[in-house]
Amino acid sequence: MKRMFGMMTGIALAASAQAALHTETVEYKQGDTALKGYLAYDPALKGKRPGVLVVHEWWGLNGYPKMRANELAKLGYVAFAADIYGAGVVAKTPQEAGALAGKFKGDRQLLRDRVNAGLEELKRQPQCDPKRVAAIGYCFGGTTVLELARSGADIAGIVSFHGGLDTPTRDAKNIKCKVLICHGGDDLFEPASDIAALQDEFRKAGIDWQMNIYGGAMHGFTNPANKDSKIQGVAYNERADKRSWAAMKLFFAEIFR
Repeated sequence: MKRMFGMMTGIALAASAQAALHTETVEYKQGDTALKGYLAYDPALKGKRPGVLVVHEWWGLNGYPKMRANELAKLGYVAFAADIYGAGVVAKTPQEAGALAGKFKGDRQLLRDRVNAGLEELKRQPQCDPKRVAAIGYCFGGTTVLELARSGADIAGIVSFHGGLDTPTRDAKNIKCKVLICHGGDDLFEPASDIAALQDEFRKAGIDWQMNIYGGAMHGFTNPANKDSKIQGVAYNERADKRSWAAMKLFFAEIFR
């Protein structure tokens, strides 16, 4: 009976902790483009706290980046999942996703403008300390936060999870923040030449960077939905997912101390 009571209490506390998060859709703009982001934070915490911008995969702002924003909010951060594509634009097929992501990858300035709009919206939130902000991104979002850093954004750090690592602009000299890249050792989407070029560029620019490579992990290794992925070369890897999230937390402990 005591064990049952303890289990019920634990479940109730977990449900309470989940319910305690404040989440809302935030409307904002970049130029004339209407955008809808997702804000999450713990209202029980008082005072300003570090903010984390979350950038979605090539699908758009669906449930996955929102889930990650909630997890960050539980850790005590103000999390804002940015909208890169436009209000309500979410791909339904890989073909649609490729076309949407390709538009921004082909126009890096537009990509930088769009992600910087999300960053400014995060900084405007009254719970966020605008002097302590980082950004994380997945897949297309990993590419995007690297572009955010390359834009010269005044942030503490970025984390790219299985992001694209090509460097068409080669302007790492603009990066002011620390960089963590979490990469799958079996990611077939990123050629070794791109990885080598990125590392060489970072070395020459004197960037404070680190790269974690997870053996056996393919592209998209952090997203549990990829357990059932029909896309060749994309698969969830629970071990790499947990290790990369732990690496991110250590990184944040360093940059926000």
